[in-house]
Order: sequence, then structure tokens, then C-alpha cells
Amino acid sequence: MTTDICHQSGLISVELAREQLLEAIAPLSETETLPLDQACGRVLAKPAQAQLDLPPCDNSAMDGYALCGESDTPLQLVGKSLAGHPFSGAIGAGECVRITTGAPLPAGADRVVMQEQTELQGDRLTLNTAPKTGEHIRRRGEDVRSGETLLDTGAALKVPDIALLAAAGVARVTVVRRVRAALLSIGDELRSLDTPAAKLGEGNIYDSNRIAIKAALAQLNLDIVDLGCLPDEPRAIRDGFLAARESADIIVTSGGVSVGEADFTRTVLEELGQLELWRLAIKPGKPFAFGHLPRESGRALFFGLPGNPVSALVTLYQLVLPALEKLKGVSDEYRQPPIQCRARLLNPIAKKPGRLDYQRGYTWRDCDGQQVVRSTGVQGSHILSGFSRANCFIVLPREGGNCDTGDWVTIEPFRAPLV
Repeated sequence: MTTDICHQSGLISVELAREQLLEAIAPLSETETLPLDQACGRVLAKPAQAQLDLPPCDNSAMDGYALCGESDTPLQLVGKSLAGHPFSGAIGAGECVRITTGAPLPAGADRVVMQEQTELQGDRLTLNTAPKTGEHIRRRGEDVRSGETLLDTGAALKVPDIALLAAAGVARVTVVRRVRAALLSIGDELRSLDTPAAKLGEGNIYDSNRIAIKAALAQLNLDIVDLGCLPDEPRAIRDGFLAARESADIIVTSGGVSVGEADFTRTVLEELGQLELWRLAIKPGKPFAFGHLPRESGRALFFGLPGNPVSALVTLYQLVLPALEKLKGVSDEYRQPPIQCRARLLNPIAKKPGRLDYQRGYTWRDCDGQQVVRSTGVQGSHILSGFSRANCFIVLPREGGNCDTGDWVTIEPFRAPLV
């Protein structure tokens, strides 16, 4: 990690911060082999290869009748082919076999006619249309060939991937082990949720950031070690970080490490490892810390999020998530960057140049099919109610200013873990 940019007096862009994070992180190397039905969301450590052709045989794409060649006269029905119960013989000219979707094509058949385009009287079938050679037939191996690499190392397995691998006979996969994340909060003002509101002292607040971060990370297939809330006391903080360092790959906190802030958290972190403090050119979320705590077997990465709740979630989403993808072993080919699109703004937005602004908005398509978006109201970094009503970020450029009703703006619809 370069330090000339990290320690400069100005603000750094979120793009540069993201790039530096990714450069500083190496993917996990430990692997495990799992049954396929336990592997959704995991990242392949070895390629997955098909064990058979898909389809495994020529089969029918429709309910209807399999036949051989063209015919202007009624056909003789000689049997049926059902899924799991194929027709055992062969058919010739002037013959047909009743066939259902997915059933093997009988030997000799070269086309299938839909049942809606036929009339059956007894065992004689009249065609109301003339099917072409190969019509309504799925050919063996037209989707997948046996031995073909279906998904390569670094693929994060999605539900359609699980379906593909299961159909291709892949029963077990080798994946990167889960990332272990340690969460902790630090602050004498913080109280747990089991404290009744009436018993909160003056200046006390609920430890909500840790709860929200835990909920977000739980959606990302991580093993979470919740170390709770620590008091503002050097020995307790040091013991907490030592425990986190030994039990996890990453440590996530919020608050207490702002640039220029002299507090116990920062002192302990600098004593135990390397800490970089950044002032980001984004809003909300200017203060952000990244570093690592060495240990006997490698190191634990540290992410220090801002203390304001909206700022903490925005920086988690924009910076920590890409870092986690790399740590989990997701290759560049399979990474899913946020999707941005354009929308018509339905209310004016005030903005000062200088920082990339992730305002919270709600977007939909209006009755004319046009993508529109409106702000969810007051945009303070402490306003969680507006964040709760949002389904996207309104992304306003760093050097941009105020926006008017009717302007086209960039939006970034939420994806996991904000949905």
C-alpha cells in the first residue's frame, strides 16, 4: 500500500481508495470440499466440470408425437415414450410414438409434432401441419458436453450455477473457506439493546452500528465473531483487538479512528499493527481507516468505518464489500460491480462541489416507462429513517453542484447486503 497518497492533506477519491484496498489484499488460500447443496454463495477454488452431456440424450421439447420423415397420410401409433420410460423399439416411415416433454427420442424419429397440431382417432394420427426435420427436438450435448469446464476458479456460486452443476452431475465442489469477520464496538456511551430506553443515561445511545454491520455481513456468507462492545479503556481495547486478531481474517469497527483524533482505539491499533487513515472525497463517510494486525499465522485486516450510522453503511457498501469479494477469492471475471443507470429527478437536491455524494433515493418506472427517482428527504449522516425508505443511491459527481427537478442523474440501485 502506498502511503504518499494516504497521508496527504487533501481528500482521496473513493475509486482510488477502492483500488488501494484491492491492491493490499490477497485472497484466502485455504479450501474445503462441500456437497453442492451447501455451496451456494461460496467461491470455487477448483474448476467444476460436467460429468455427462446435457441433454444426456436426444429428447422432445414438446408434448406431442415423434415421427420419421414427412407424411401426407395418417400415421400408425405404435407406442409411447415418457420421461423415465422410453420407447424401446425403433419407428419407421408411416409410424409415430406418443412422446412427452423431456422423454427420449425413439430410434428412427427425426422430428416431433405438437399434440395441438394433430388429431388422433383410435391408433391413427392425422397431422394438421407438417413438422420440419429436427423440429421440437433437443439434441444430446447441445447445452453442455461431458468434461467441459462449467465454472472456473474464482466463480461465486449463484442459484443458476447450482442448478447447472446439479444437472451436469457435479455432486461436490471445492471452495475457498469462509471469511471470518470479527465485529466490535468501542465507547462508554454505547448501550446494548436489552437496556430499556427509559434507563439510558444522558448521552447514552444504543450500539446500533454493530448490529447493522452484523446484519449486512451475515448476508455475505461470512462466519461472524461478535465481540460486543468495549469501554474506552486501553487494556480492554487491547485485549479486544488481540482476541479479534487471533479469531478472524477481518476486524470491523465503527467510529473512534477519525483523522487527527487522539484516542485509545487508534493508539492500540498503531501499537499492534499498521494503520492508514484516509479522508475520503465522499459524502457521507469522509473518515475511513484501513490496516492490518500481524499474527503468528498471517495477519488480520482492519476496517474502521465512520461513527455516523449512514456513513458506516455507505463505506461498508462502497469499500469493504469489494475488498471482501477479493478476500473470498472471487476473480475479476466474476466480480459484480454496482450497476448504475440514469433517472429523471423529481425534486431539487442541494449539493456543494468537492465530494462524491451518495444521497439516498427511491426509484421506480413511471406510467410512461421512464426511470424516475426522488430523494428520501433530509440527507444527514445520522438520518436512518431516510435510508430505510431508500432503494438506491443518487450518485452526484464530486465537482457537481445543485440539481433541479427534471435533471437526469446517476442512480445505483441497492444490491445485497442493503436489500
